Amino acid sequence: MDLAVLVSGSGTNLQALLDDPAIRPHVALVVSDRPGVKALERATDASVPTAVIEPAADRDAFDTAVLDCLREHGVDAIVSAGYMRLLGTRILEAYAGRWLNVHPSLLPSFPGMHGVRDALEYGVKITGVTVFVVDAGIDTGPIVLQEAISVFPDDDWDSLESRVHDVEHRLLPRAVRALVNGRLHVDGRRAWIEEEA
Repeated sequence: MDLAVLVSGSGTNLQALLDDPAIRPHVALVVSDRPGVKALERATDASVPTAVIEPAADRDAFDTAVLDCLREHGVDAIVSAGYMRLLGTRILEAYAGRWLNVHPSLLPSFPGMHGVRDALEYGVKITGVTVFVVDAGIDTGPIVLQEAISVFPDDDWDSLESRVHDVEHRLLPRAVRALVNGRLHVDGRRAWIEEEA
């Protein structure tokens, strides 16, 4: 199974995937919506092909460009790893059940772009990380994995985000390994990993 990893920034989750020997051979393409980001450098260092597809004023044209690029590289599944763009239904339909994303909260709490900040501002005592199957909503897809993280009274954005990243770097590769090995199953709202014997 050939994977495309979608990125927008530094690419620490991409690096976690590239560092996993069970996943690295499956990473066929890294796509960014922004040129010059660290994630593209990480991909180049790992000899993974890259593409930069910047957002267009015409949303359909942007989706078409992304989908054409994925098909050109024979991509079978998608992993969003800090990708900060919404893609349309044609891409979702082409990769239904084969598109994973990671989010820095215990969904359905604090969806959207600022999960760590929102958890701190709300004053929760527990937040976490969620890996889910992408659907048509914003951070609403079937949940594959979650792990809770305590929020301490003296936490700020940097300290909490650091612990969130540590968990993301463990959970996302676990889910992606299950995807490429055919052990990830989705039935309606339920998603689960069939553990290896």
